[in-house]
Amino acid sequence: MFNGSSNTTTPQARLGLLTELVRNVRLAWRLGADPRVALTTKLLVLGLTALYILSPVDLFPDVIPVLGQLDDLVVLVFAVKLFIQLCPKDIVRQHQADLTGQSTPNPSSTAEGEVIDAEYHVVG
Repeated sequence: MFNGSSNTTTPQARLGLLTELVRNVRLAWRLGADPRVALTTKLLVLGLTALYILSPVDLFPDVIPVLGQLDDLVVLVFAVKLFIQLCPKDIVRQHQADLTGQSTPNPSSTAEGEVIDAEYHVVG
């Protein structure tokens, strides 16, 4: 049944996808530079992705208009998401908070102005 709506994405949805892609690339870049992320994770995901993109072997040859370039983009997007998922969650959350300008609580220290309610006893 036709309801008058089309299946094309709206400009807002496309902008949201582009914004998410840029955010994920920035996050992956920061995670790649973070020494707390395992070198094996960096080499496996990012290294293999770079090899694929630079390799002359593609899913679709680059001479095919649009599809030839699109497969590289799809592999890059998939690799960025995979890399973020394989990184330690606490490090990912910290970098996400830094990118959005939010602060992440550090459990080993108290924030300035935070009140700690406790009892104490003088022993002597």
